[in-house]
Amino acid sequence: MDNRVFITECPRDAMQGIKDWIETSDKITYLNHLLTCGFDTLDFGSFVSPKATPQMRDTATVLEGLNDSETKLLAVIPNERGAEDAAKFDRIHFLAYPFSISETFQLRNTNATIEESLRRVEAIANICHKEDKELMLYLSMGFGNPYGDTWSPDLIVTWAERLTQLFEVSRLSLADTIGVATPELVNQVFTTISTEFPDTQISAHLHTLPENARILTEAAYDGGCRYFEGAIKGYGGCPMAKDELTGNMPTEQMLDWFKEKGIDTGVDPSRFSEAFVTSSKIFH
Repeated sequence: MDNRVFITECPRDAMQGIKDWIETSDKITYLNHLLTCGFDTLDFGSFVSPKATPQMRDTATVLEGLNDSETKLLAVIPNERGAEDAAKFDRIHFLAYPFSISETFQLRNTNATIEESLRRVEAIANICHKEDKELMLYLSMGFGNPYGDTWSPDLIVTWAERLTQLFEVSRLSLADTIGVATPELVNQVFTTISTEFPDTQISAHLHTLPENARILTEAAYDGGCRYFEGAIKGYGGCPMAKDELTGNMPTEQMLDWFKEKGIDTGVDPSRFSEAFVTSSKIFH
């Protein structure tokens, strides 16, 4: 296990904020390239209101055009209705809900308080159980927030403990939503949470400046993290980040670091290169 990590590629996160419409056929072509790479999971789309996220309104159609792959598909869902829509598709493995430990961001992101979100997660967890899906929860604003809401490493552990006790959660994703985490903090948080929850898959979803990508990857890995999320060229991220250059963790930089350290990612380099080239048709 020490010499193996599992990578989630997040084209959904990269595409959802782009205002110009990306043709459905182009999305399908790009995602099919990604499905050949050997990623553990592909965060491919979301079942959300078209008004809230217009770019994702064709997720169901995109799904129909995807080729078979051993890569697991993940769909983000903001509520029970989204979970019901996503659960209809056999191909989808993970239903992922963005649970924020910042009350302010939870309201902004899902129009629900944290307590209301707990009730949503309960309903979503029931759907997952009924439809044989796995539940994933993002702990967004997991490394701090810009609103002055209470935050500490202990708070992350408290919420992780509460959520895993209440629900059958397959994976928790610690999300640095606005790109404020330092390498020291990333290492501290993952060292603590990896020790506290040895049987839970804890994933790193770090938004960052490109020049910080490798050192943050190293910090998470040294802290015990073995599940990593990124997006080719670092596209996407959160519009509330203070620096507009803050985006997703660039997948290519993560892969380079793991290769240098002799750590197996399961990703085929030649297939990834093909997908990397194809990405230029999506992200201009």
